[in-house]
Amino acid sequence: MAITDHTSTGAPASATPVAARAVDLVKTYGKGEAAVTALTGVNVSFERGRFTAVMGPSGSGKSTLMHCMAGLDTPSSGHTYVGEQDIGLLDDAGLTQMRRDRIGFVFQSFNLVPTLTARENITLPADLAGTKIDQEWFDFLVSQLRIGDRLAHRPNELSGGQQQRAACARALIRRPDLIFADEPTGNLDSNASGEMLGFLRRSVTEFQQSIVMVTHDPRGAAYADRVVFLADGNVVSELASPTADSVLERMKQLGT
Repeated sequence: MAITDHTSTGAPASATPVAARAVDLVKTYGKGEAAVTALTGVNVSFERGRFTAVMGPSGSGKSTLMHCMAGLDTPSSGHTYVGEQDIGLLDDAGLTQMRRDRIGFVFQSFNLVPTLTARENITLPADLAGTKIDQEWFDFLVSQLRIGDRLAHRPNELSGGQQQRAACARALIRRPDLIFADEPTGNLDSNASGEMLGFLRRSVTEFQQSIVMVTHDPRGAAYADRVVFLADGNVVSELASPTADSVLERMKQLGT
């Protein structure tokens, strides 16, 4: 069941700056009879300084959308923008620089480098770019995320929650334009999940960060300003100012 109350289009709203958007985005894997279309012409915008959750059943295209919009995958057709930059016009070096300088990533599997300490993992984006970190910002992040006493430890010496908090600090260390979070609490217990989601919420409210989070959890989606629902590779509904109950109700209406 498709509820067509959403109003997003490929064009950015004139009153609100847009952190990222997709225009007529199509992604097909394989060819011929084996072809599978993961995205079927998606038009969606993610506003700057807002927390957006992306939800939908398995196979709806959530992660594919995020990967295409972050420049981690190449769409079959259509356009993806970060700010006003059409990332399809960038070469490999330009894509690498954009991902390094303008986008932060938080993944379910943490993706920390096992041979590096927590401190070295956090500063890795700046080290790769050859830039100095803002020490005051670094100190603030590790204090807020409560990992200041774990900075000398390697990932295998950290709990799952500590690893994810280090990954979150790494994503934010260069103050990127946009954070993409793919099931960031999927491997965490309820307490660690709440802490992580609360920090992401504060990053938007207090520091005007722009966050797009793929999740299957209505309670997690309730931390967002807006929920975008996908089904069969396209946006089918949106929900503003969500609560866990309103997200669950919308999921029931959509049959997800």
